[in-house]
Amino acid sequence: MPDDDSSVLFDVFTEIGIIEQLSRAYLEARLPAGLIAPHFTVLNHLTRVADGRTPIDMARAFQVPKTSMTHTLKGLLAHGLIEIRPNPEDGRSKTVWLTDAGRTLRAQVIAVLMVDFKKLMADFDLGPLQQAKPVLTELRKHLDAARDT
Repeated sequence: MPDDDSSVLFDVFTEIGIIEQLSRAYLEARLPAGLIAPHFTVLNHLTRVADGRTPIDMARAFQVPKTSMTHTLKGLLAHGLIEIRPNPEDGRSKTVWLTDAGRTLRAQVIAVLMVDFKKLMADFDLGPLQQAKPVLTELRKHLDAARDT
């Protein structure tokens, strides 16, 4: 492959993909039995963005089919981490809300991850990551905007 801008992008996306796989396995090893990364990302999303999202809005945000989001939500519901309520703005749809158990679990998982991250920080220089973060944020924003075009 020639050493041009497209090969740089390919290499960057390859590294991002590998990091995503490794970080997913890392996260899942710290989740309670029966939960996987998509469950945690939904908990995180509802905390970061806001409760009361519709499943279709969440499916769009995660770029997954509505059936996949429904399956993920069923798993969270079975564990008592979310509740589904009627949508007050549209009687045909539902909204998703975190339960206290969902908020607590998210906080507990993050606390466990922070312990592990402190160990990582002892072995890894965070300076380059701090410098790369704005670039990665801009790349994410660009890709996010481009998905709707």
